[in-house]
Amino acid sequence: MTNLRDQGVQVMREMLPGLLPDDVPNDKMDFGSAGFAGELMEIGLESIFGKLWTREGLSRRDRSLVTLGILIALRADDELESHFRIGKANGLTEEELAEVIYHASGYAGFPAANSAKAAAKRALGK
Repeated sequence: MTNLRDQGVQVMREMLPGLLPDDVPNDKMDFGSAGFAGELMEIGLESIFGKLWTREGLSRRDRSLVTLGILIALRADDELESHFRIGKANGLTEEELAEVIYHASGYAGFPAANSAKAAAKRALGK
């Protein structure tokens, strides 16, 4: 049986291709566990990528839509760039990603949507 950490690493490999080296086994992957708050990424790997992203009930594409909306509303600029890439890997088109930004402007506000646009442009190389 695969543990949550291994599941999380595998999900990251699938949704962010090229980010993690292919020649390092999941259990040997180091996400900066040394230093201040070094366990944070491990917690995210297990609880978010290992447990939430592997649940049945929503497709990864739909989870990306929900995640992007939440991150835009939170103005979580550090995470948005990665999640625009993840959204693309999960099947969202650039037109759909733009629609998420447009739609968020009405609910999260123009400044949040504008920040999301900047993150998307960085993520998509635009």
